[in-house]
Amino acid sequence: MHSRISHFLKSLGPGVLFASTCIGVSHLVQSTRAGALYGFGLLWAVILANVLKYPFFEYGSRYANIKGKSIIDGYRDTGRWVLWLYFLIVLSSMFFVAAAVGAVTAAFMDNLLGISRWVSSPGNWLPTAGLFAICITVLLIGAYKVLDSLIKIIGSVLLISTLVAFVLTLFNGPVSESPFTFFDTSVFDPKQSGFLFLIALMGWMPTALDLSAWNSLWTLERIKQTGYHPTLKETIDEFGFGYWTSAILAPCFLLLGAYLIYG
Repeated sequence: MHSRISHFLKSLGPGVLFASTCIGVSHLVQSTRAGALYGFGLLWAVILANVLKYPFFEYGSRYANIKGKSIIDGYRDTGRWVLWLYFLIVLSSMFFVAAAVGAVTAAFMDNLLGISRWVSSPGNWLPTAGLFAICITVLLIGAYKVLDSLIKIIGSVLLISTLVAFVLTLFNGPVSESPFTFFDTSVFDPKQSGFLFLIALMGWMPTALDLSAWNSLWTLERIKQTGYHPTLKETIDEFGFGYWTSAILAPCFLLLGAYLIYG
């Protein structure tokens, strides 16, 4: 038993990184917004997206463990045109994704620290610039090792605070009555913007599919960091721990939106 725990702790990292990446725009914004707009009417979409996407993300960890290289290396081995296709897919979305995630995170940081109250900046660019400067510094100086340590701390705080908020919200009940229907058909009305929101919700839940390549890179970096090569089962279990933790938190954020913001 002690040996199993020790091996799990040695492999722990990539799954936590993945979960922390997911608890961003998809959870904090989209899932909460789904609850705020539709109550529990889109709970099915949140659950379905997490279940259907699992094999695609799990494959990144599986491939890295078995092959000893990342999915990006696999793309190159398949043919350079596949690598170029992946490059174009990433290039077409990276600026929009970085801007969206950066803006949301900077807004949270500004709300928490009150930066804009002390230093005025047009368009509130200062918190965003500061956030990116911190991220770049961490990656340049500490690389994966520091990122892994920081994410475990931040991820633990996120997990605990979300669960506490979830339990307290359940205990106190909804601010206003939200419908308990679990399938809101109005989201499919072409005359409204609900269907576009549904696409965005499921597309970002828990995150974009190209992140499977990141997960394979994190798996390899964890092996280099610890010098321990986990078994395939240990790697899959570690990833599953992170993935399903983030999947469980998604409905929690939806409930927070339904109970605290709806109506």
